[in-house]
Amino acid sequence: MKNTLLFGSLLLSSTFVIAADQSASTSPVAEPAPAPAADAKPKEPLSFFVTSTGIGKGADLGGLAGADAHCQKLAEAAGSVNKTWHAYLSTQAVDGHPSINARDRIGTGPWFNAKGAEVAKNIAHLHGNTLELARLGNNLSRTTALTEKNETVNGAGDKPNQHDILTGSQPDGTAFADAADHTCKNYTSSAEDGSAQVGHFDRTGGGNTSWNSAHASKGCGQENLVKTGGAGLFYCFAIN
Repeated sequence: MKNTLLFGSLLLSSTFVIAADQSASTSPVAEPAPAPAADAKPKEPLSFFVTSTGIGKGADLGGLAGADAHCQKLAEAAGSVNKTWHAYLSTQAVDGHPSINARDRIGTGPWFNAKGAEVAKNIAHLHGNTLELARLGNNLSRTTALTEKNETVNGAGDKPNQHDILTGSQPDGTAFADAADHTCKNYTSSAEDGSAQVGHFDRTGGGNTSWNSAHASKGCGQENLVKTGGAGLFYCFAIN
């Protein structure tokens, strides 16, 4: 009798152990904690570009307001929706209105092209304010002066050459103070006469490799700009 009770007890104990093991093996495994939600879209690096297209009326850009609006439109079409864009253009004093310097309207930097490459650290670096900075030079060149679409612009040797970039500026980024017209009437003229100062984005040609003040255009119309190596393009900088 004792042996029977002992056998029954052992059998019952074994049954409980097996049931516990089976329960453990069939219990659902805890799901791993969900990964943290991804951050919002990272800040896009684009803060500088050469316009992929001009306005189409030569140096008549609709003044600074029209040029800024063109920069904003192109940038937003390329996906830059959280920045304010200004054209790198100087204007001359006229009819009681003071001149405006291109260097004073483009923010403080640093500025990056569509590939994320730094073009300049700040205003001083962009313009070579000191002898040291002038020797170092900014990083604006044929390979870094890209459009908002991350595309290259035709330079010297390409057909057509479009390396003339409207600036109306002196090498230090300031407006001209003499009586001559260096801005095609502050970017409101597309006449065959008149002139606007241009730079060479590719730092090539004409014995002057300045990116912002290489020479004067021969006329203000679209055809005039094309004949001398341009297309009515200009630089755009994000000010924030």
